[in-house]
Amino acid sequence: MRRGPGEASLRRRRAPARLLVAVAALVTCTIWLWSSSTDLTLTSYKAQDVDVNKLWRTANSNGWRASSAPRSYWPPPPTESETNGYLRVRCNGGLNQQRTAICNAVVAARIMNATLVLPELDTNSFWRDESGFIGIYDVPHFIKTLKYDVRIATSVPDIITNGKTKKLKAYQIRPPRDAPVTWYTTVALEKMKSYGAIYLTPFSHRLAEDINDPEIQRLRCRVNYHALRFKPNIMKTSSEIVNKLRSEGHFMSIHLRFEMDMLAFAGCIDIFTPQEQKILIKYRKENFAEKELVYRERRLIGKCPLTPEEVGLILRALGFDNTTHIYLASGELFGGKRFMRPFKAMFPRLENHSSVGPGKLEENTRGLAGSAVDYMVCLLSDIFMPTYDGPSNFANNLIGHRLYYGFRTTITPNRKALAPIFMDREVGSTAGFEERVRQVMMKTYVGGPHKRIHPEPFYTNSWPECFCQENPRNHADKCPPDNIYEVLENQFRSEENEESIEVKATSQTVSISQTEETVI
Repeated sequence: MRRGPGEASLRRRRAPARLLVAVAALVTCTIWLWSSSTDLTLTSYKAQDVDVNKLWRTANSNGWRASSAPRSYWPPPPTESETNGYLRVRCNGGLNQQRTAICNAVVAARIMNATLVLPELDTNSFWRDESGFIGIYDVPHFIKTLKYDVRIATSVPDIITNGKTKKLKAYQIRPPRDAPVTWYTTVALEKMKSYGAIYLTPFSHRLAEDINDPEIQRLRCRVNYHALRFKPNIMKTSSEIVNKLRSEGHFMSIHLRFEMDMLAFAGCIDIFTPQEQKILIKYRKENFAEKELVYRERRLIGKCPLTPEEVGLILRALGFDNTTHIYLASGELFGGKRFMRPFKAMFPRLENHSSVGPGKLEENTRGLAGSAVDYMVCLLSDIFMPTYDGPSNFANNLIGHRLYYGFRTTITPNRKALAPIFMDREVGSTAGFEERVRQVMMKTYVGGPHKRIHPEPFYTNSWPECFCQENPRNHADKCPPDNIYEVLENQFRSEENEESIEVKATSQTVSISQTEETVI
């Protein structure tokens, strides 16, 4: 439709007005963006001013607290006549890899309605430690704590065949890595019913961590943070060390992952002498799959453990001074004293379980007992800092345990983000070094509740399954009664009443303080 001259004139008169509005809007947006940019810059600048005093305190819980008590009906474990058979496992790896395997073994027994035989711990050539489960963990406490979850036996029972008594022979199976629950309820269970017992070996990372059943995940937490308590002598030694360190004020623990096996695994060898490089290359060929690794590439993607000096530079950039009390948890550092010298110059108040411990821990401090003491001291320290959290089960498990034990501060350096900063420093480019380090580190504090995002392991962050809120917005997050065992006991008794089953009265009532429940 054709418009008249009046409309055309009106459009011409409106055009300057529209242009004026557009210009005003553009100016307003420009001012707003400049203002926002300025605010962001100021916020970023203020973030550089780290308040070290706040780091010594626990993180803000936002109303959350640890709880692994069931939130729904949890039936009791099978009786001797109801069990589908016996489950034996051999846990391999270091102390904390084995700890994870023990938790998985309890879950596997639960989902198969089986009786768990006390797990076997690895006595490989590296550890040279034959302590076994009964030499490291408090067995009576383990069995008592899990009595409402899984049936536990100290050994496979004897059977009578042709009038002769002999041990029931377990059928050996090598489980697939990260096996789903369905593998246990089909393949493993079928063999168990056929033979009466199965033996899963090796048993490291043999059950998927991502299980879509909150109650099963809470069982993992009950095992890890309540049932697995070290033997009294280990707990006593750990307590004495912590008390001695704390008598002098706050203390920080650092897991310094700079041993030969880790460096060889990571392929980070260029910083060592030619002779040391030969040792690392030889170790790698003998123990790991052949793979071409380029040091610079490995470092830029964050695969190289931090050196002791780099750890010291990070702490200094954050504002920690040379009076900071530090407990070092580590094996034998590779490369001799020259790597520790710069760190000691910055932070001379360094301790380990040998220097501060009450006498000799064990004849072989490389063994599981020494690692157990390190674990407990790091758990109870005011601040924990792992220097390598890749395949380090020690660091990953501790981060999760410290979250569960009251959201304790953990500083986890982002090695990938820090790598170019340290590499610039090595070639003499030091301008703004500490400021750049602070910018990275301000984004890496861990301590408060945060959503677990893949690939973060469940054992590193069991939130939200093993946490609850006193005054939740979501009813599903509401805290159950404080006493886990009261909850389970009530359900157990309810089951008894419904089925009219007579059972022997227990000679002891489970009574564990809140602190004891958590610090184990």
